[in-house]
Amino acid sequence: MGGEQWLAEPGPDRSEGHGERLLGALLDQAHEIPPHLIAPLVADVVSRCGGRDPALLLQDYGQLALVPLPGHGLVAGEPVPIDGTPAGAAFLRGVPVEVPQADGVRVYLPLLDGGDEVGVMALTMGDMDDDGRRWLRRVAALVADLLVTKSAYTDRVFQARRLEPMSVAAEIQWSLLPPLSMAVPQVAVAGILEPAYQVAGDSFDYALNDGLLHVVTIDAMGHGLDAATMATVAIGAYRHARRADIGLAEIYAFMDRAVAEQFGPDHFVTAQMMRLDTGTGRLQWVNAGHPAPLLIRDHVVVERLASETTLPVGFGGEEPVISERVLRHGDRVLCFTDGLVEEREPGGEQFGEDQLIEWVNRVERSHPGVRAVVRALSHVLKEKRGGHTSDDATLFLIEWR
Repeated sequence: MGGEQWLAEPGPDRSEGHGERLLGALLDQAHEIPPHLIAPLVADVVSRCGGRDPALLLQDYGQLALVPLPGHGLVAGEPVPIDGTPAGAAFLRGVPVEVPQADGVRVYLPLLDGGDEVGVMALTMGDMDDDGRRWLRRVAALVADLLVTKSAYTDRVFQARRLEPMSVAAEIQWSLLPPLSMAVPQVAVAGILEPAYQVAGDSFDYALNDGLLHVVTIDAMGHGLDAATMATVAIGAYRHARRADIGLAEIYAFMDRAVAEQFGPDHFVTAQMMRLDTGTGRLQWVNAGHPAPLLIRDHVVVERLASETTLPVGFGGEEPVISERVLRHGDRVLCFTDGLVEEREPGGEQFGEDQLIEWVNRVERSHPGVRAVVRALSHVLKEKRGGHTSDDATLFLIEWR
């Protein structure tokens, strides 16, 4: 036997220099790589650093499960429930979760993009140290960016996320939506639509322009494609007016004209438009036919933000009254559409705002973060309303930090 036999087999190199070179190689290839090569690229990078069995788990539209993205080099399998699993815990909490195994450590890393969460990256490592944890966080961040940017010109990511057939109206609505959540040090938001695969007339939009958060929630009359078409015009008009840097009253007037001119006097869209100064907490809003938002403080609903309402968009209302409130640090504001409270319970009674407030208080105490609260609240409310909805229902939560 050779004298060099005593030398140990070198282990995977996770040093700063080696890890940075791998990330650099991944970044260099990311610009031009076609979407179907994301999977083998991720598998190769994971393998080079001593990992194995990588999987990319994407949130389904109903936010009930994490669905494996198919691809060469990635582990396939059945959808993983979000509730009660390590992958789901990483997804809901937005932090890595490590599960010791006989042959190493199974690691679940949230795929975060600007506060929104694409899903979870899972892989098995022989062991874990701080260098490995740092490297994996950076890989996960880059993979999240890859999935978001590449999904703009492939259908494969959208197809993987579907656990049910989707209506044409819902297809239109999902294509309109911004990311379902956004978090920065000053403010966080999260929204959800139901029924996820059949939604038609409900939608929301937001933008953070410098220190000003703009938000709208809408509910177009009717169902199916007619409602989806009206919602498309309303959201398009809102974005156009918002980007012109005009006031809330002028935005309402612009949306009103756009809907009236396109659909005539018998069609309307209820809407709630808000602006939050993230530096001062000054909240302004115009309510055009929506239920009053709920003010949540210290995880308890303390007030309905009652205000003068104007006519729904499309009915030619007069110049609206702009309501105003100064929030305290940590305050949350919950906007919702009437489909949430007007649904009939199994016994025939309307669900109502009192029950909504009761469940908001329960969920707020047991779930951290706006994204987890909105998701849990949507699912528990649907269950308490009999497990179905005959109308679209939207929740949108704002937290001033």
